[in-house]
Formats: sequence, C-alpha cells, structure tokens
Amino acid sequence: MESIHYDNLQETLYYEVMDNGLHVYVLPKPGFQKTYATFATKYGSVDNHFKVEGESETRVPDGIAHFANAFTSFDQTVYLFSATENIHENLETLINFVQNPYFTDQNVEKEKGIIGQEINMYQDNPDWRVYFGLIEAMYKVHPVHIDIAGTVESIGTITKEDLYTCYNAFYHPSNMLLFVVGGVDPVETMNLIRSNQAGKSYEKQGSIERIFDPEPQGVEEKRRESRLAVSLPKCLFGFKEKQVGLTAEEQLRRDLTTKLMMDLLFGSSTELYQQLYDEDLISDSFGHEYNSSPQYAFSAVGGDTKDPDQLLERIRTEVDKLKATGFQASDFERARKKKMGGYLRMLNSPENIAHEFTRYQFRGADFFKVLPVYESITLDDVNRRLQEHIDWDQLAVSIVVSP
Repeated sequence: MESIHYDNLQETLYYEVMDNGLHVYVLPKPGFQKTYATFATKYGSVDNHFKVEGESETRVPDGIAHFANAFTSFDQTVYLFSATENIHENLETLINFVQNPYFTDQNVEKEKGIIGQEINMYQDNPDWRVYFGLIEAMYKVHPVHIDIAGTVESIGTITKEDLYTCYNAFYHPSNMLLFVVGGVDPVETMNLIRSNQAGKSYEKQGSIERIFDPEPQGVEEKRRESRLAVSLPKCLFGFKEKQVGLTAEEQLRRDLTTKLMMDLLFGSSTELYQQLYDEDLISDSFGHEYNSSPQYAFSAVGGDTKDPDQLLERIRTEVDKLKATGFQASDFERARKKKMGGYLRMLNSPENIAHEFTRYQFRGADFFKVLPVYESITLDDVNRRLQEHIDWDQLAVSIVVSP
C-alpha cells in the first residue's frame, strides 16, 4: 500500500493495485461517522462496440450497460453503499455482489420488462426529453446520442450471453476502481480488500479498445422540437465541441476553464441572468452544465421559458456583446474564487468525493489536483474559451412544447 499526501488540502490518499489489476483507493476522514464506498467499472452506455486484446471485435445492443442494479452514465457504471456501522460487512457484500454475476434467461426477460417500463416513463418526462433531444440534435454518429437505457426494441434483443460477454470484458478487476472514503482505517480496509481478492481467480486480461466511428464536425440538427404536456415550454441549447482526443491534462484544464466561463456567462449572479429573470424569460430552473470525455464534449444551457425563440434571441445578442468585450477582471476573480470555494466544500461530502474522484480517475486525471488548475487559469484563458466554445455554427437547440 502506498500513500499520497496533498499538503494544500490536508488529505492523505492510500492506494494499491491488487494482483488481479483492481485499483483500490482509501481516503480516511477522521471524525466522520459515515463511510461511502463506490465500486465502479469504466463501462457505460457508449461502449457498444469494442475489442478485447486477443479476442474478436464485438457489437452489442444499445442499453446493455443499463442491465445493472447500479448508476449508469455514458462512460461508467457505479455500485455503492453508504453506512455508519458494519463497514467491513457492507464492503464484502458490495464486492462479492458485483463480482458474482448471475444471468439466466428468466431474470433477463424480467429485467427487460422493468427497463422497458423505465424507458416509457422517461419518454413522458419533459426534462429527460429536452436533454436527450439536445444530444440527439448535436450528434449524428457517436453513441452518446443514444438513450442510456436504449430503446424498447434494442433491449428486447439482449440475451444472457450478451450480458456475460460485456461482463467478462468490462468487469474484469483491471478495468475497475474501488474507492472508500469516511471514518475508516486504511490499513484494515486495504487488508480486507486484499484478502477478498486473493480468494478469487482472474485470468489476466489485455487492453480494451473502444471503437467509435468518426463523428462529423457540425451538429446533426440545428433545432429539435418535441411535443409533450408541459405547463411552460422547455428550452435547452448548447454547443458541440469540435476538438476531441485531448490528453487527460488538456481535457481537465479545458473542462474547468469552460465551466468557469459558463458561470461567467449564465450563472445566477450575472447581469444576463438577472435581465432574463426580470423579463420573465427564465425562472430558477435555468441552469447550465458542461459534459466532456475524450471522444465528445458539449454544453447544455436552459430551463423553462414562456418564449423559447425570444429567449434564444436575447441570449445571442447579449453573448455576442460579451464576446466583443471579453469578461471583466473583477467578475473573473469572483467567479474563480466561487469555483474554488465550491470545490473545497465538496471535500466535506464523502459522496461527492467518491463520484468525482472515480470520474476523473477513469479519464486519467486526479480529482485532488483540481485546485492548482483553478489557481492557474487566467482571464485570458477564459476569454479564449468564450471565443472557442460559443461558436454559433456548433449550436443545437432542443425544445419541448405542449401539443
């Protein structure tokens, strides 16, 4: 077991790579009553076409990663528990549950029915529809535009053999990460995990190649409109990044710089937000996010609005003014300090630490090195990102209105 001490955060992270390749991290938080653990695989909804070293190329139906009693995103699946006692027993249960799959024709068919109901439920959810409508409008080829749960048709074709194929490929310990944070002893915790893994046999697995067809530069559709019973129209717009394939360090810096830029543009304390709110064009549902990975990256902005077209016109006018002048230094410093403060507050939440650490680690970055990156971002960096990311040729819009 090795350790990394982060002086600026006063945190010590313990880690070990088990003989079978499993990466284990333990972050003790003295004085914390709660312990939170995540057992995650670098496998999500976009991983439907892959090749394991030494094996043949494989394509599987959309939605297969969602066949799990877990949290599934575009690029990871996470199993977890939170507890204040019986930590070792809970940890053993978590590990053994994930590492002992049991798929039969009967339980696969039963799960299809459950997921089918979930898919239909989300089809009636305006927030889900407007969000995935935006991604579908942006992306033509990359599987990020496919609903995480797949479709009723795609899940209907999944067999237990498909599930075992994906499990054997992506649930090998070398593709997984176990993270434990809270009031735990790192030596005892690591001994428990080491003993558990020593009792299981895994053949060494080669690298996994994830196969993606080339994605065109522009957006698939400029505007996508759906009809659903809503009291107010919902409008989301966003920008699709042109450049992908960045190194982990480049991606981390772009990710943080873009999120800071988006706060300066659309945050609730900005002049633009207040103007739109006063004009009754937005409500407190208005927000923004930036989602990035090595193969795709995009922003999403919006919420409920009485007039989507007027909102979009007002935003374009005001954003173009800011693109001409750039951000003010005082606004930049205030927004940057807010981001840094939010990051430091996050370190008091075991749940946030676990999920953010895993997300960064799977992308080759270190969550505990975010603060110095924020400290190094300059006003010029943010103004440059404003010009690069807010490209109207890369804009897509998704709207949900009443029939």
